[in-house]
Amino acid sequence: MNEKTKQVVVITGGNSGIGRGIAQAFAHQHAQLIVIGRNQASLAATAQALGRETVWLQADVGKRDDVAAVVEKIVEQFQRVDVLVNAAGFTQTVTTATPLAEAESLWDAVLDTNLKGSFLMSVAIAPFLSRPGGRIINMSSIGSFTGGSRAGALAYASSKAGLNGLTYALARELSSQGITVNAVAPGFVQGTGFTGAWPEQLVQDIVSQIPVGRAGETSDIAEAVLFLASAQASFITGEILNVNGGWLFGR
Repeated sequence: MNEKTKQVVVITGGNSGIGRGIAQAFAHQHAQLIVIGRNQASLAATAQALGRETVWLQADVGKRDDVAAVVEKIVEQFQRVDVLVNAAGFTQTVTTATPLAEAESLWDAVLDTNLKGSFLMSVAIAPFLSRPGGRIINMSSIGSFTGGSRAGALAYASSKAGLNGLTYALARELSSQGITVNAVAPGFVQGTGFTGAWPEQLVQDIVSQIPVGRAGETSDIAEAVLFLASAQASFITGEILNVNGGWLFGR
């Protein structure tokens, strides 16, 4: 694959969890990868593991100045972007019993990364996306529909529901320019920063509710992203693709 046909793929949060799984999948396709995250050590380790076609850039996607700076570097080096995957995200426990000041602080932190970060990256990169053929793929969650599997997801579920709305609005604006915008909504994916420390009994209870009878793997999510990033998905836009083994469907 030569440099002109190689996809230029930007992945936020590509240094851990589902984001790293997505980065690995694109690396196997010999894409030119730009992985963005906050932790320099894990970024460097990820780039080394994925190979010489991976570049890492440190940034907090919830901060406009950081986003502007990394996008400038990307465009200066590669001139264009073919695929943006907004996978940066995390969760904090926020309930109605959380003290108000603490709840606000945690809410702001989660929304800044999960929703505002995806908004800032999309707006900053949109002018440089390939036309036609550009792709934006947002990482939503089953929690955007269910409100979470237990109490404590006030901030996280809200951020992911907002991300669905962002996906729809971007698709409405950009699809006529040959850019598709979709989201993937994972269900339970084992072995990530979100779920790795969950009690075994909770995991077993969840898996018992999944019709396919197993937990999700990061590769399940990555394969869905690869499809949405492909030419074969050019007629799909504004879609929230549930990848959850049947735990929730019909949404």
